[in-house]
Amino acid sequence: MRAVPAKVWAGYALLLAAALLLPLVTGAAFGNGWVRVLDFVLLYAMLALGLNIVVGYAGLLDLGYIAFYAIGAYIYAWLASPHFGLHWSPFVILPIGAVVAGLFGIILGAPTLRLRGDYLAIVTLGFGEIVRLFMNNLDRPFNLTNGPQGINLIDPLVSLVQPLQLFGLRITAVYLYYYLFLLIAALVVFVSIRLQDSRIGRAWMAIREDEMAAKACGINTRNIKLLAFAMGASFGGVAGGLFAGFQGFVSPESFVLLESIMVLCMVVLGGMGNIAGVILGAALLTITPEWLRDIANPVQQVLFGRSYIDPENLRMLLFGLALVATMLFRPQGLWPAGARQVRS
Repeated sequence: MRAVPAKVWAGYALLLAAALLLPLVTGAAFGNGWVRVLDFVLLYAMLALGLNIVVGYAGLLDLGYIAFYAIGAYIYAWLASPHFGLHWSPFVILPIGAVVAGLFGIILGAPTLRLRGDYLAIVTLGFGEIVRLFMNNLDRPFNLTNGPQGINLIDPLVSLVQPLQLFGLRITAVYLYYYLFLLIAALVVFVSIRLQDSRIGRAWMAIREDEMAAKACGINTRNIKLLAFAMGASFGGVAGGLFAGFQGFVSPESFVLLESIMVLCMVVLGGMGNIAGVILGAALLTITPEWLRDIANPVQQVLFGRSYIDPENLRMLLFGLALVATMLFRPQGLWPAGARQVRS
């Protein structure tokens, strides 16, 4: 296995150091609401890194990835809420969610081994919708998911009864969530780096470039594909559990197809196969809509003197135009992997 260059580790170390200070600066400048946005940046970064294994490394188009996020979230809700009267430790539930989501990844991958491209996308899209519909309807005859109403009063991952004061800054639970998410996201990044330069990672990339040639070289494409689905799904399961403990509530509406598309856009926009690019894509696609939310109505007032379009719709319009422009002028992504950058 080729050693990871020291400058790569140094770059990620600098990024981690900046991330440690980011919520304090953001909270002081913009308030705790934007610290909560940073929490979601880390959650989506974990999701995007999991999908990057399937799409970026192995080249398998998965449009139902959000199903694993839902599975992890509901497992946490079942085991840490009054719904079944269970209140297990979060650090016991999260590994369980990762394992169960990984098993579902294998279940999805097994019947799709011979599929590629559009056919694989359609099958995975159907899987995501099936999981969401099950979550929406398994409230009778036995109430497993509480149907469209969802499950609430979920035990928090961390709790801070009394806010703390640090250098004049009011530290609430969203800061503690941020640092917990940052720790787990750093672990996910570490695993992704080691996988990328491992024999397994090179086998994934060989399948992505030419599956027939990879098989001729002795790569067990069946097992390697299943491993890609399982590893990506396990990352999604962990992120789902963190989401449930953070929100305190889960419902099927949180796991619609649009969420899968958004996570896929993070991978494609940032740069498929490049860990730093995927993190950049997750940050941009999480922060930009929130930023546009604040400027959507003022933009209409400046341009037209009044609001003609609902600010929420205008926000999504501007967001969509930005994505289209990026795909037109930078189709390989904002920060593509080295091999993809050379080919482009």
